[in-house]
Amino acid sequence: MISTTDFRGGVRLMVDNQPFYIVEFQHVKPGKGGAFVRTKLKSYLSGNVLDRTFRSGERFEEPDLEERTMQFLYATDDAYTFMDTETFEQLTFEKGKLGDNADLLKENMTVKILVYEHRPIDVELANFIELKVTDTEPGFRGDTATGGTKLATLETGATIKVPLYLETGTVIKIDTRTREYVERVR
Repeated sequence: MISTTDFRGGVRLMVDNQPFYIVEFQHVKPGKGGAFVRTKLKSYLSGNVLDRTFRSGERFEEPDLEERTMQFLYATDDAYTFMDTETFEQLTFEKGKLGDNADLLKENMTVKILVYEHRPIDVELANFIELKVTDTEPGFRGDTATGGTKLATLETGATIKVPLYLETGTVIKIDTRTREYVERVR
């Protein structure tokens, strides 16, 4: 069981018989009345974000999620094929079922697939991954003083914001939890 005192970003819990994870939370202790917790929860199944308030001390069931370590093999138009690293079984999943970070997958990358009721619901990548920038607009002299950003397309097809001084061909480190640029890889 999970109590509201255990709430952290990424904690998984069952709400209304569906698996959710906590995106944001805030403990509130008003001067009058009992303490409560405001949360933003994201559904693993639908992707919807709920704003919910819970009384302090409320308890929740943990979702029955299975984590399987798999290696990403290849992608077609709308399907991704993985190989289980223990059984060597190959499984193909629909792109829409794999969550927000499916477009950051690179061939031969090892990931964790979350399975709920024998269905894949999310891909968990390592916290930091390195990908090559394949396309971005050139930076201009003087642009770096403002600390601005521009869009860059990565080798997997994903687009993220990067600093203006980065050029095509640069390998960068990305935080997969926030989908943000971290640093250049030398």
